[in-house]
Amino acid sequence: MPEITLVEAVTQALAYEMQNDPNVVVMGEDVGKDGGVFRATQGLLDKFGSQRVLDTPLAESMIGGMAVGMAIRGLKPVAEFQFMGFIYPAMDQIINHAARIRNRTRGRLTCPVVFRAPFGAGIHAPEHHSESTEALFAHIPGLRVVIPSSPRRAYGLLLAAIRDPDPVIFLEPSRLYRFAKQEVNDDGNALPLDVCFTLRTGQDVTLVTWGAMVKETLAAADKLNDEGVSAEVIDVATIKPLDIETILASVEKTGRCIIIHEAPLTGGVGADIVALVAERALFTLKAPPVRVTGFDTIVPYARMEKYYIPSEKKIMNAVHRLMEFT
Repeated sequence: MPEITLVEAVTQALAYEMQNDPNVVVMGEDVGKDGGVFRATQGLLDKFGSQRVLDTPLAESMIGGMAVGMAIRGLKPVAEFQFMGFIYPAMDQIINHAARIRNRTRGRLTCPVVFRAPFGAGIHAPEHHSESTEALFAHIPGLRVVIPSSPRRAYGLLLAAIRDPDPVIFLEPSRLYRFAKQEVNDDGNALPLDVCFTLRTGQDVTLVTWGAMVKETLAAADKLNDEGVSAEVIDVATIKPLDIETILASVEKTGRCIIIHEAPLTGGVGADIVALVAERALFTLKAPPVRVTGFDTIVPYARMEKYYIPSEKKIMNAVHRLMEFT
């Protein structure tokens, strides 16, 4: 079984689904001849032709609108936005149409579209290329928001997203695109949506995270283990709808909960998780749940990125504070 990177796993999942479902169409800026800005669609034009791999103009609102129209007429478009910061012109189409078609038509129409976008800091790019604004879409009824954190999960979750009859926002952490390789079996087996993945079991504290922050969280958990602190690490993967039951089961075991995300603190998905833990697991807590996040600022330029992204040290310091509660 070959080892591939996360971006290669995305390409592999797209190719598999296009090969096995003629209704799957890939579209976006530079996705054809150039293979996408991160080369996530490289080779697809040669394999499937220009009728199924569509290079679009630099017009995100048009990309969103075309994808919605294609989806409600029976195709399964996978629309790429070059960076998450470029998706905002398409939010009218995504929120007012893709997310509402099923409800608006009382189930007569569905919108099986996947909107893909790289997101997150750490690639030394300007702010529009580095934002983590997943909470904007998690707030919208009718949208599913999925964020892989490894090659294997990118492959399985993207397959599931394409097969879903409703719109999916599929956000790919760009600084993990080529961070590590993993064995991925190109067998077409999808991973389940709407469930968390427990990456590491522990007894003392629950660390909840997603996307690129899985990297720092697992590294912090390794160092904490050397100190005698047993951390359970949960990769949320689908932040909407949220699998709160897995998180609550872990918190009831450990009594401590820390949510780590790269997005700004205010209005982030972490706030929802804290609220749900407080509502449903308050009396099992040994310490108040806390968040380790990015700042309420625009993502800084390259020289300041490392101060913006939550570090292993910040995660460990938060754990140390909670371990003082007994």
